[in-house]
Amino acid sequence: MERYILFPGRHHVLTLFQAEYLRELAGDGVTVVWAVTSANHENTKRNPVPYDRREAAIERFSMLEGLRSLVVPVFDTAYTGRFAEVTVKNIAATLGLSLTPANTVVACSTPEVADLYRQLGFTIAGVEASRARVPPRPWDVLLALAAGDPGWTKLAHPATVDVFERYGLVAHIRTVVGDPVVGDEGGLTTTRDYRSYAEAFEDSAARKWDAVRRYVRPGRIVDIGCGAGAVLALADREPALRESDLIGVEVARHLYEECVHRKAQGAFANPNVFFYQRNVLGGAVFPPRSVDTTLTFALTHEIWSYGSRLDSVRRFARAIYDHTVPGGVWLNSDVCGPEGKDATVTLRLSTMDGENPGKARDDLETVSREEVTRYVAGLSTRARFDQFVVDYRFPVPFEAHGDEVVRVRLADAMDFLTRKDYPDNWLSETHEQFCGLAYPDWVEVLTGVGFEVDPASHAWRNDWVVDNRIAPVASLSTLDGRPLDWPVTHVLLVARRPVGT
Repeated sequence: MERYILFPGRHHVLTLFQAEYLRELAGDGVTVVWAVTSANHENTKRNPVPYDRREAAIERFSMLEGLRSLVVPVFDTAYTGRFAEVTVKNIAATLGLSLTPANTVVACSTPEVADLYRQLGFTIAGVEASRARVPPRPWDVLLALAAGDPGWTKLAHPATVDVFERYGLVAHIRTVVGDPVVGDEGGLTTTRDYRSYAEAFEDSAARKWDAVRRYVRPGRIVDIGCGAGAVLALADREPALRESDLIGVEVARHLYEECVHRKAQGAFANPNVFFYQRNVLGGAVFPPRSVDTTLTFALTHEIWSYGSRLDSVRRFARAIYDHTVPGGVWLNSDVCGPEGKDATVTLRLSTMDGENPGKARDDLETVSREEVTRYVAGLSTRARFDQFVVDYRFPVPFEAHGDEVVRVRLADAMDFLTRKDYPDNWLSETHEQFCGLAYPDWVEVLTGVGFEVDPASHAWRNDWVVDNRIAPVASLSTLDGRPLDWPVTHVLLVARRPVGT
């Protein structure tokens, strides 16, 4: 009877201790089955190393240690108490192997996972957990690498060291694990419904492309924060751009994977369409003076919100300037704060269009997305303002005057009014600030890093949003009661790197 060692894990780093342990455990004629979990994840803090690089290291490790090995990818799933059973069935489907308690020992040092296999009757070999003095685990070694500790190479197996060095993964891991903006799962926020987000971006793609297409310079065209690739799909149809490279950069894993799927399904006629999962704040993505046109749509307010506000926006603008060719252009379309954003105004809000519970809830972060949507959608505009103040990541000083009136900063008033109609993504929307920068602030940022601001640049107001969502339930006035016109809500920036710089 053939004998096996099932070794489940993410296997980002292989260690010298694992080599010693497996040599002792395997003996002659035993096959190690490496079940590489989260095999469909990469470029996230929890899973910084792509599956193919992990597989390459395992194969090299096995060759150097004289182990007979089989490597099986296991895709990430939602938590289930049947994880061990699912993994064994996945191996059976992939390799045709039936791993049973009679022919297999499970090597696993994570108690919770080991218990799942133990419940199926498997004998557990504890790896690091079997030692009285627990040696550094693979994740400890990876964190040492990410922290810049050169001692990681004395703990990692030479197979891992070799693969990491050959494929430039050391710097990559340090960037991903140390990224202050991107979360563990490869997104800016864990509260966003990426399905509805992608659908909304798809619906608005034609309008966004129409606003910028006349300013696009052919050549190397990069869409940063490309979502599911909808704008690049429109650029792909432009005859004038048929010789251009079309490149999408997306930080959110969910959206990046949709881009790759879209390309695999033949959605692009241009063969030079490429996608990267990167966070540009983590370092340069493109070489200096290598990009003709950079596109950013509804992105810079996220950099402001999830980064270090103005400092992050300036660093982002500098990165765009650096990778732009002389004469190249950055086209940025986003939300925008009003001029005079710090002025205090009177905001009157309807109490007649929903419930008025009298007190905002402070527990929405702990309930389901469906409950958040139901509750917020049922509130009046005035009550929704109070809920916004509680959930918004940025402080909103205000004074209440009667049931309907508040006195508040103009920027905070507009941040609420432009966000109040998104109950389905409430906790994501309230984590972002739309009105951090007004048009003059943008001009200062762009010229400060070296761009020239084209006269086509301008701030504008989305009158449909004002007429249909804001004006019916709200009014704006000065403190002495004089009505105020609704301010701008969006900006289009056409920034050019001067020729000769």
